[in-house]
Amino acid sequence: MDEVIMDQIMYAAHQAVSWIASLAIIFGGVVPYIPQYRDIRRTQNAEGFSTYVCLVLLVANILRILFRFGHFFETPLLWQSVIMIITMLIMLNLCTSVRMATELNTKRRSFTATDSKDEEIKVPKRLFLDFDWNYFWSWSGFVDYLQCVLAFTVMAAYVTYLLLDSVLFVESLGFLAVFTEAMLGTPQLYCNYQNKSTEGMSIKMVLMWTSGDTFKTGYFLLTQAPVQFWICGLLQIVGLIFTKFGWDHLQTKLAKSYGFRVDTRNGFRLAHERICWKDARLHLRAVSLQRFDIFTPYFVCAIVTSH
Repeated sequence: MDEVIMDQIMYAAHQAVSWIASLAIIFGGVVPYIPQYRDIRRTQNAEGFSTYVCLVLLVANILRILFRFGHFFETPLLWQSVIMIITMLIMLNLCTSVRMATELNTKRRSFTATDSKDEEIKVPKRLFLDFDWNYFWSWSGFVDYLQCVLAFTVMAAYVTYLLLDSVLFVESLGFLAVFTEAMLGTPQLYCNYQNKSTEGMSIKMVLMWTSGDTFKTGYFLLTQAPVQFWICGLLQIVGLIFTKFGWDHLQTKLAKSYGFRVDTRNGFRLAHERICWKDARLHLRAVSLQRFDIFTPYFVCAIVTSH
């Protein structure tokens, strides 16, 4: 009798853990974007967040959904993809609305236009293949992103339908889906490099990325998900760690080599000590043209405050 009760308790506990793990997998992926979303709304500035992160996750999750038609995997992973797609569209909508509010003087860039025109001028109708590659994924309107996502979904679904009987194609599709997701940190790392700072990037988001992907990789292993999932999960963890700590180490090394004090949250900052004209000129001569763009604003501040 005691053994039967114990078995029932163990079964109930196992079911509860399974449900909790499934809910964590489904909704846990969107949690890291909550602090980033709040930061963008609070500051009305989306420059620190790379919208290419949204592109990576949209492509990855669309391909993952298509992969399930040829290779079955856990239903929570399917719902995770659906929830993530909705979340990325919400993030894109916020970023575009903030960008349009803060860049009123910029010209409107459209997915269906080959040239940029002012917002007041109606964009002429063009063929889908005529959109301007110079402004790919940098459009001003949220509807342009929707057009792109829908076009990619239809095209990928059609190709998948034609080649669904090919085992090689299905497995390659699954690998491409999770490998694309493994490159999640790359757009943010490039955005940090362009900005020469991690300012505007939510550190909470990166830390949640890392912890979430660690949990997700363990879930893949325990549920015996396809091998593509957990291999690329490990790659994603490594990439996310480098996104935060690798860039901080690089900017600290560069800044210290030129006598700067560094705030790893806000990027390069001048030391508090005054810099004389001679020292400023020596610094300017020491920095190569390739690195000059990193330090130019700070050298100008140094010269002005020292003069």
